[in-house]
Amino acid sequence: MLMMFLWILVLIVAAVAEAVTTALVSVWFCVGAFAAAIAAALDLPLIIQLLIFVGVSILAMALTKPLIRKLMPKSSYVFTNGENDVGRTAFVVEEIDPAKGTGRVKLGDVDWGAHSEDGSVIKVGTPVVIVDKGSATLSVRIAD
Repeated sequence: MLMMFLWILVLIVAAVAEAVTTALVSVWFCVGAFAAAIAAALDLPLIIQLLIFVGVSILAMALTKPLIRKLMPKSSYVFTNGENDVGRTAFVVEEIDPAKGTGRVKLGDVDWGAHSEDGSVIKVGTPVVIVDKGSATLSVRIAD
């Protein structure tokens, strides 16, 4: 009887973890723990309970993972406005020089740290095209 309560505790902990994370990580352990609790109620040996827990958890994952993949959005990527800046033209306001660790460009009204895509030096006033945008810096190349 004690083992049955322990498996129910495992089920509750897994359910709470799933509710908190919402990442479909521990939901299969809930199913496995439920099956192991039934095995414990039937007085099956602990090793059998453990095998049932692991086996049912894996089986539940194997059966439901493909279905969940179909139901989930194709991409979990969150679009930000940063992608809108790629391809835009900015102007160098501080020489871009990888050896010195310098480089700033002005994009609209915003001053950004920048580095050249190919590692070249780019002089002040040169128009550049944004090829990639990091969290605080732009990767640029000289505009054609």
